[in-house]
Amino acid sequence: MNPGLLKLAVVGSRSAYGRLAGIAGGVAVGVCLLLLLWGGANGLSARDDRGAWLRETGSPSVAAPRTDDPTSSGPATPVPLTEDTALMEANPVEVFRDQLINRRDVAALASTTVKIPGIGTPPEPGLYFASPALQRLIESTPGDELGNRFGTFAGTIDDAALPGPDSLVVVTGATETELRQNGRAFLVSDFTTNPYGGSAPAYRTVLSVGAIALFFPVLLLISIVTSLGAAQRRERFATLRLIGASPQIVSRIAAVETAIPSLVGAALGVALAIILRPVAAQIPVNGTRLFAADMTIGWAATTAVVAVMVAATALVAARRTAAAGVGPLGATRAVHEKTPTAWRSVPLLAGLATMITPVLMVRVLEVRLPWLESPLLILGFLLILVGLVVIGPWLTHLVSRVGLRHANSAAGVIAASRIHKTPMATFRSVSGLVIAVFVVSVFAGASSVFEATEAPPAQPGMLQPTSLYATLGAGAAPAQAAEAARQARELPGIPSATIGYGPAVLSDKDAGPEIYLRATDAPRLGFEDVPATATVAVDTSFLGSMQPLALTAAPAANLDDLVPVVIVLGTDGTPEAMDRARTALNVSGITAIPATSPLDLRLQSTGRLIQGLAVFAYLGMFVAIAIAGLSLAVATASAILDRKRILGLMRLMGMPVSVLRRIITREAAVPLLTVVLLSVGLGFLVAWLMVTFIDDTYQVTWPATDYFAALGLSLLLALGAVITPFTLVRAKTAVTATRFE
Repeated sequence: MNPGLLKLAVVGSRSAYGRLAGIAGGVAVGVCLLLLLWGGANGLSARDDRGAWLRETGSPSVAAPRTDDPTSSGPATPVPLTEDTALMEANPVEVFRDQLINRRDVAALASTTVKIPGIGTPPEPGLYFASPALQRLIESTPGDELGNRFGTFAGTIDDAALPGPDSLVVVTGATETELRQNGRAFLVSDFTTNPYGGSAPAYRTVLSVGAIALFFPVLLLISIVTSLGAAQRRERFATLRLIGASPQIVSRIAAVETAIPSLVGAALGVALAIILRPVAAQIPVNGTRLFAADMTIGWAATTAVVAVMVAATALVAARRTAAAGVGPLGATRAVHEKTPTAWRSVPLLAGLATMITPVLMVRVLEVRLPWLESPLLILGFLLILVGLVVIGPWLTHLVSRVGLRHANSAAGVIAASRIHKTPMATFRSVSGLVIAVFVVSVFAGASSVFEATEAPPAQPGMLQPTSLYATLGAGAAPAQAAEAARQARELPGIPSATIGYGPAVLSDKDAGPEIYLRATDAPRLGFEDVPATATVAVDTSFLGSMQPLALTAAPAANLDDLVPVVIVLGTDGTPEAMDRARTALNVSGITAIPATSPLDLRLQSTGRLIQGLAVFAYLGMFVAIAIAGLSLAVATASAILDRKRILGLMRLMGMPVSVLRRIITREAAVPLLTVVLLSVGLGFLVAWLMVTFIDDTYQVTWPATDYFAALGLSLLLALGAVITPFTLVRAKTAVTATRFE
């Protein structure tokens, strides 16, 4: 290939530099996003692997009686500690402000061989090891709000055992007697390396779907920018054919002229990814950021991404040029498209069927095939994404036929005619935004699960959201409970402390577990209709009820023969007071279960997987919408450049520039509005299928206002992307644009 000929073909005019810069810039953005997304996926995997030990459940610390031996019908007996085991208790409700602290209480023999990840030998009773983030929090907070819960600081947990730099993890030393009191401790000899347990398939499926949802718009962007200035290239290629260049040479020139700016753009994208990696690592996921080193994917993978990107863009350019069949007179010939047919709906329908199949298997037929379920969901999601792009031209073609019949203006007739003749090229310009709306709808539908788990508002007959309660241990004496309540009331922001009582031993004649209260204490718990008796009763479900409950007259005239079973502290609602209440109850020494509040519901919900991924939802919205807007702007500019002669002839015949702009706007609006409602509906359907597959108790509700804000932003971005290239209409349709013969 002659270098001079190649230079003339590639940069034969000043406008060629702008086209090459556009290709390089688009590829740079795409490669940067691909590398950051890949690094983010690696970072999430590394984060989960480091935190796997926190979900260790070990083995039971008591031996159940043998059912095959009539003589062993007594109570379960404790399993003794040995040198190769340790007792561990996971505290599920250790909360500070609105953050959940991963607390592990450990008891072990002095000669134990068990090693705690990030620590080594378990701490002695009264000592604790904390993550650096938690220790900074403890040091900056009054002790009666946080630090007094744990004991004396003994050291920090190594980063190798922490999910991220913001992880709040504490391991405290305790005695064997303390941990055996409530029966929630378990025996451990080693720690698991499986970070997901039984939810691994669902977790990985959600991550895979999220990755595909973010990768797809990036690929669309790269596809659009590499076709920038296609009409101008066809003109130069036609000139080359006229002076004797063969179709093979023209295809090779097309490949080289695309590969060179793609290589430059890919190298720039790598540099951008390296610069932005520390910034991307600051995005919190499930309460913690990632370590910047986690997002490194290595030079081998980076080189592979660059090589694949450059090779793919070059091959696509060569194939497009060969398929166009550019001849010596090809510069002025229109490229006709095949009329799309209903067969284009097949990929979309196949994707829906593929996603529905595993949900039916698991939730209706109750057949579990883990090796098949996740691949079907991922494949179905990918087919739906492809199906939206494939079915778009057919739907656009159908709408254009209706538009032609009802067009009543020059702009309407011209726009509908072009859409009717080139539905694929027309839809390609808005395909990125259509996919963005679909992705945003999927993310919004999935994150609405978490929004539905919020605690209900306070009302009479329900425990007040600003109250905290703790179940008392079996050995708690009335005097101890009274003293703990008295000490709590002396703390700032804690105006009340109420003790609930119950029978020492439940008998068969008891209708059900109830909490007995003094009638004078009932209003402190939010009750209004109090029976006119000295003592009242309420079902124990009152502590966690989502619905109001009524008080009844207690069968006992006084509480003398009952034992304290629960203590409830009322607070003024300030974060400081609530944390003082937690600390006061947790260090009292009489509680079996740590203090909790109705406001903690969202932290303890089974929807925390969705909550942790909610940040990806809104990140995905931003990425998808930004890429789609950029793609639409590039595609609109490209369409103007490709048709500058046709538009110039229209202007030469007297058509105002404003009419040309309305034509461009209609050509972008029609395909977008045609498929956008389908994208929204499919997005929420896919979200429902994903959520139902994870857990059929989850409910997909109306999305948060962020979703509607994202849709509004999408429309504004689409409008801006169409308006921005309008300056090209006047510049590229001047009289000189018609001098082509």
